[in-house]
Amino acid sequence: MTRTDDTPARTRPEGPAPQRLCLVTGASRGLGFALARELGANGWHVLAVARTTGGLEELDDAIQRAGGSATLAPLDITDDGAMTHLAQSIHDRWGALDLWVHAAIHAAPLSPAGHLDPKDFDRSVACNLRATAGLIVRLEGLLRRAEGSALFLDDPRAGEPFFGAYGATKGAQIALARSWQAENARIGPHVAIETPKPLPTATRARFFPGEDRENLVDVRAEARRILTARGLI
Repeated sequence: MTRTDDTPARTRPEGPAPQRLCLVTGASRGLGFALARELGANGWHVLAVARTTGGLEELDDAIQRAGGSATLAPLDITDDGAMTHLAQSIHDRWGALDLWVHAAIHAAPLSPAGHLDPKDFDRSVACNLRATAGLIVRLEGLLRRAEGSALFLDDPRAGEPFFGAYGATKGAQIALARSWQAENARIGPHVAIETPKPLPTATRARFFPGEDRENLVDVRAEARRILTARGLI
């Protein structure tokens, strides 16, 4: 893994002040979709990354209806070559990155720890931990050039019964984010970690299929709450 740019010199190319740029990884569904839509509707240009092309196109339609703009990147964050190219493209086209929202996740099926499927566990490590580490390396310089910030979304399932693959790798992801947060507290980028309220997403439905979804928080309302609390909209 290599950094795209680690030079803290000029934050932006000369010329008129550009529109703020936000990269949202995991933007095609759930809270990632809602966060990207709200950012796009509030003046950010959204660079939306996800594997699901249809979901990205729906996001683009929603942002355009709100008067915003987006660039779609149907990519897999576990593909090192694709992520290196993405970071280089951000550098070449925009020069810096104002915000990174990391909502991409692999939610492995619930399973007793003694019966974990090796392929599911490997996918969880690859997406939830290794890809996150690679993105931090590639994006840190771009965020620092813009005096930007990163937003992670916690889901504290580590140690809960049957959440071995998801809980362990999601917990490791947030531990990595907290280390990055502490390391950059004085020099940036600013790293924020939010714990969303229970939401009626497809991922949660897989984990809790019999849950009464009427008691869950509206996804779009929660996206607005998080972004407003962080001063991003």
